[in-house]
Amino acid sequence: MSKPAAGPRLSDRQRLSWLRLIRTQNVGPASFRELINRFGSAEAALEMLPELMISGGAKRIMRIPSVEEAEAELDAASENGARFVGIGEADYPPMLKNMDNPPPLIAVKGEAAVFRLPAVAIVGARNASLAGIKMARMLAADLGRDGYVIVSGLARGIDTAAHQGSLSTGTVGVLAGGLDVPYPPENIGLCEDIAERGGAVISEMPFGWQPRAQDFPRRNRLVAGAALGLVVIEAAQRSGSLISARLAGEMGRLVFAVPGSPLDPRCAGSNGLLKDGATLVTEAADVSGAIAPLAGTRTRSIAPPEKAPDYSATPPPGEDERSGVIEVLGPTPVGVDEIIRHTGLNAAQVSMVLLELDLAGRIERHAGGNVSLVS
Repeated sequence: MSKPAAGPRLSDRQRLSWLRLIRTQNVGPASFRELINRFGSAEAALEMLPELMISGGAKRIMRIPSVEEAEAELDAASENGARFVGIGEADYPPMLKNMDNPPPLIAVKGEAAVFRLPAVAIVGARNASLAGIKMARMLAADLGRDGYVIVSGLARGIDTAAHQGSLSTGTVGVLAGGLDVPYPPENIGLCEDIAERGGAVISEMPFGWQPRAQDFPRRNRLVAGAALGLVVIEAAQRSGSLISARLAGEMGRLVFAVPGSPLDPRCAGSNGLLKDGATLVTEAADVSGAIAPLAGTRTRSIAPPEKAPDYSATPPPGEDERSGVIEVLGPTPVGVDEIIRHTGLNAAQVSMVLLELDLAGRIERHAGGNVSLVS
C-alpha cells in the first residue's frame, strides 16, 4: 500500500465519525452530504440523528455504530493492507466525484496513484465465450499500453479477462461486498495480484460484508462512474452489464459495445446497445480515439456541483411544512425543484424535510435527484 498523496486529509477523529455516520442504516451518500451541509461535521450530525429520525416519522430509531465498532473496521482495513479514503482527499478517485451522490468513504487496497490515470471500464458476460474472453484481454492490454487504466467488477468471464489483460499496466477492481471477502472466491488471488502490481481494489461496503443480489447494481454504478467510458463485451438481455451501460449513459460517460453473433444470446444485449447508438468497437483505437479528447478533463465536473442549501438563513421546518412535502410525494419519482415550486417552501426547508424522511426510511432517492415515497 502506497503512502497517502499530499493534499487535504481527514483527521483520525473525522475519519472515525465519517465511518460511523455512513454505516448507520438509512444514511446513504445523499443524506450523508445533507447532514454534513446542515450540521458542519459528521460528529455533530451523529448527535442529531435520533431527533431527525423521530421528526421524519421513524417507527424506531436506527442504531448508530459505536466508536468501538468503527475502530474495529478501521483495524480490519489495516490488517488487510487497506485504508479508507474520504471524498475530499487527494487519493479519492477523481471520476467518482463527478457521480450523483458519490460514496463519502471507500476502502482502497493497492496503489491509489492508479486513479490519476484516465480510465476505461470493460464489462460483460460471466459465462463468456472464448472469443469474448480473448477480446476482453486484448482490448484491456492494448488500452493499457495506450495509457489507460482498466476498471471492472471482478466478476467471472469478461471482467476477469479485462483485469488479467491490464495487470501490468494498471487496473481497478470494484467489489460488491467487503474488501476482505472478494466475490467470486476464485478471484481472491487476482485481487492480490491487482493490489501488488500497481493497481487497486475498492469497495464502499463494510468489511466482512457478503455481497447480496441487490449489492451488484450498486457496484456497477461505481464501475461506470470511475471511468470516462464503458465498453460492453457480450451481454444478454436484462443483464448486469446493461445496467452498467445505462448508468454510464446517465452519468454522461461514453458507451461502447463489441458486436457479436446475432445467433448467440450472450450478445443480444450488447448488439442492442449498438442499435441504440453505442459506439461500435473492434479494436482499442475505437475507444481511445473517442475518449482521448476527454482525458484531459477527467477531474472536471461533468455538471456544476450542486449548491448546498443555506440552512442558517431559514427556520427549521414545522409540522405544516412536513405535511406539505409529504402530501406531494407518491410512488412516482419527482424532482426536488418540482416540490419546491409546488409547495412554495424554501429550498432549505424542503431539503431538511426530505433528509428527515430519508433517515426515517420513508423515501427512496433516484438518479437526477428525484425522490419517491417508499410503498
